[in-house]
Amino acid sequence: MHLITDLVKIKQIAVEKQAENDHFQSFLKNQNEKEIDLLIQGLNDSLTPQIDCTKCGNCCKSLMIHITAEETDQLADHLKISVDQIKEQFIEQSEQGQMILNTVPCHFLTNTSCSIYEHRFTECREFPHLHKPHFIRRLFSTMRYYEICPIIFNVVEQLKIDLEY
Repeated sequence: MHLITDLVKIKQIAVEKQAENDHFQSFLKNQNEKEIDLLIQGLNDSLTPQIDCTKCGNCCKSLMIHITAEETDQLADHLKISVDQIKEQFIEQSEQGQMILNTVPCHFLTNTSCSIYEHRFTECREFPHLHKPHFIRRLFSTMRYYEICPIIFNVVEQLKIDLEY
């Protein structure tokens, strides 16, 4: 498969394929979940290494990132500032006690790369979550990023081919 990584082209194709993708999501909901998970995980394993996320950074421009207390401590250690400073500068806390980065795009995005890449948060490391089970149950959230994430875009397009959709 020829991978498409040009963000303008991906956005254009996403607009053109909106109706097709809506139908494809309905089609997927009637498939065997475990078989789809195996296909998605295989595609993720083969396609993701071919795409350089540091040339894109779209996820960093659009995701709201939840972080843990442990990650806050690790970031403070890495940046050599106090946890209180981290919380004051970079974090917002919900009434339920969840911590999220307080800006979108992310504070740590420089051009299209993460300035703390080796120390990035779990949610960042795991995006776009295609390695996880229950892909069909996460279609809504995954397809929200189809037009901005070259990995999701290419995996979904190859899945259509593999399923002869």
